[in-house]
Amino acid sequence: MAQGSDSNDTTYKSPSPGSRPSSSDDAKKVMRREKNRIAAQKSRMRQTEKADKLHLESENLEKENAALRKEVKQLTEEAKYLSSVLSSHEPLCTGLAPQTPDLLYPAHHGSYHQAHITVPHYQH
Repeated sequence: MAQGSDSNDTTYKSPSPGSRPSSSDDAKKVMRREKNRIAAQKSRMRQTEKADKLHLESENLEKENAALRKEVKQLTEEAKYLSSVLSSHEPLCTGLAPQTPDLLYPAHHGSYHQAHITVPHYQH
């Protein structure tokens, strides 16, 4: 065995054999270790808090993403519906051109044509 070592001794030994650190050196080591322990503890707490914050943000973004996907689906369905309404309405309007530049949609003739239109027409 090396000089100054004991298999049961777990305390720090000075690298130079025969020299004993002073009590002020021991106090400095104890203080440094305590500061290091506190700093490590604070660092671990900050890491845990950051991980928790990221987890919550991730959950919120997933909820928002699901809501947006649902909205996209609804809007896609609405666009399909409106396209079908337009497609069914276009044959009734073919050949009709505005008679004046101020009139975007000319007056339609026939009671059936007026009754099936539920969306108001706007001028641009």
